[in-house]
Amino acid sequence: MTNKSHDTDVEFIRALAELLSENDLSELQVKRKYPDDGTLNVRVSRISAVTATVAVPTAPAVQAAPSAPAHAAAPSAAPAASEAGDPAAHPGAVTSPMVGTAYLAPEPGADNFVKVGDKVSEGDTLLIVEAMKTMNQIPAPRSGTVKRILIEDGAPVEFGAPLMIIE
Repeated sequence: MTNKSHDTDVEFIRALAELLSENDLSELQVKRKYPDDGTLNVRVSRISAVTATVAVPTAPAVQAAPSAPAHAAAPSAAPAASEAGDPAAHPGAVTSPMVGTAYLAPEPGADNFVKVGDKVSEGDTLLIVEAMKTMNQIPAPRSGTVKRILIEDGAPVEFGAPLMIIE
């Protein structure tokens, strides 16, 4: 590719990043084909909160102090994180069925659907995952007690990411 093509690609990527931000998207992927059989594959993503969630189990000693204030609503969540390894491997893990933004309450300022220690029945709504401007209720896959909430309200989540632990 020529330098002019490179400059055009940079402008294109900047435009995609602006589109991502303006529309509050978590990820955008585009494939651009050129007449000379060249292609440009671009994936623009905002996953900083998801990375922090994944980093907690891999380095609990480093993350224990910063994550405690973030889980003020669930004080027992931080000690439990240091006791277990990968939360996705836990048999009671509830995972995200899609990519989107997770909300613990039905609307801003409302009480959360569940909190640590709550008893839930199969089918009870645990949280909402917004994907493409659609609010998707995530039901409890089984009855039990909410032991850990692994995400923060408004955090981006990926497919298969652990959201909660129900035992």
